Formats: sequence, C-alpha cells, structure tokens
Amino acid sequence: MKKLLAIVVAASFLTACNQQSEETQTKVEAVKAGASMTPAPEVYTAPEMKTDLQKASYAIGSMQGGRMRMDIERMQEMKLDKALVEKGFTDGMNDKSSMSQEEVQEQLMAYQKKIQEVMEKKQAEEGKVAKASSDAFLKENAGKKEVTATDSGLQYQVIAKGDGKHFPKAIDTVKVHYVGTLTDGSTFDSSVERGTPAEFPLNGVIPGWTEGLQLMSKGAKFKFFIPSELGYGTRSLPKIPANSVLVFEVELLEITPAK
Repeated sequence: MKKLLAIVVAASFLTACNQQSEETQTKVEAVKAGASMTPAPEVYTAPEMKTDLQKASYAIGSMQGGRMRMDIERMQEMKLDKALVEKGFTDGMNDKSSMSQEEVQEQLMAYQKKIQEVMEKKQAEEGKVAKASSDAFLKENAGKKEVTATDSGLQYQVIAKGDGKHFPKAIDTVKVHYVGTLTDGSTFDSSVERGTPAEFPLNGVIPGWTEGLQLMSKGAKFKFFIPSELGYGTRSLPKIPANSVLVFEVELLEITPAK
C-alpha cells in the first residue's frame, strides 16, 4: 500500500513547488498593430535552477517521478496508464482532481486488492516451479555416495568428524560458523563473511538445523541440504525464494548445555 499511496503523498507534498515553477512561464508579446488579431500562443520556458530551493524543487520532482515510473513499469500484469497518472498528478497539484478524496481512496484500495490477488497467483505458480526443481535436486543429490539422508528428508555430508564425544541436545545453545547458499551457489547468509560466529539455542532455529546439528560433535564440519519443509517452506524471504532447498556448511565450535 505504501508504494500505491506514494502518488497521493507526492501530489500533496509538491503542491508548494508547483507555485514557483508556474512563475517561470512566459507569454509571447502581443502582436503589433496591423498584425494578425489571433492571440499569440503561450510559450513554455524551462524553470531556472539557480537557487538551492529551485534545485531542491527539481530534485524532489525528479525523485518522485522516477519512483512512479518504476512502479508503473514493475507491475506489468496491472500496468497503469502513464498518461492518466500524469494527468491525475497535475490535476492534484492544481486542485482540479476529477475525483473526490473518498473516490481516490476507494480506487487505491481496489487497485491494491487486485495487485495482491495477482501477486498471490504469481507466487503460487513460481512456488510450484521451485518445488519441482527442489525435489529434482534432492533426488539427484541423494544418489551421491558421500551424502546421507535421514527419515525426515534432511541430507548431509560429513566434511570433518569432530571429537566424537560431545553432541548438542535440542535444548542446548551452540556456537557455529556457517555459510548458507541456494542450490545455484548464491550466498544468502554467512557468519564467515561477517567474521563473527553465530550463537543460539538449537531449538530456536529452522527444523533442518535443529535436527542436523545434533548429528555433529564438537569441532565437526558438515554440509546440510535442507528441504523446504525443514526450512522456510512456501515463504519468500530476502534472497530466499519460496520452496528453496537450503545448503549450509556448518562448523560446530562450542556447545553450552542447558541449565
């Protein structure tokens, strides 16, 4: 709704700027005696940008216009009529809107609802494609001799075994270093890149981690292939599409038993 209301906010915010730009318009001098009696057409002169206020006025308009353009271009399934967006903006600036405030709000809410329906349908379709791709990856990955699969569907590969003595329980707190990637190799999170290990209760993370780290002993390093059902499921997160398989390289550094 924030993006949709940006047009309304921009129109209100820039009304003051419009007054200054209107002062820069000039008219052609009246024709001299004996010339055509037809009034001379108005000529538009580009606004000056000499003072800081004039420059700020232009910058604000440019920024808001750019945002509107991106919003219009981004939503191809519900693409707005650019000419009418411009007319509505101009009418609002000049207090000549063809709609009442109630009608404006009604139309914005209806448009927002339609966008939500379109996005939900699009996400559902993309989710089906992603799920099929994830299932195919896991099926192929399970056939590798170095990969072990558990009953839940979690897959893991042992890179380093650890001390073989100290294993965390689900209620314990662990300190780990990890790198999280998607199946295409793109990194979405990494404590290694941040240079600081992560520490958390093992029962406070995604199920794939809760199960997987209990298979590790202190000092071990595993690679986990976590199905979406044990990860974030059908939710889309920044850098993580819905139904994604999560690939983690995890090193178990410390275990703090629950008290």
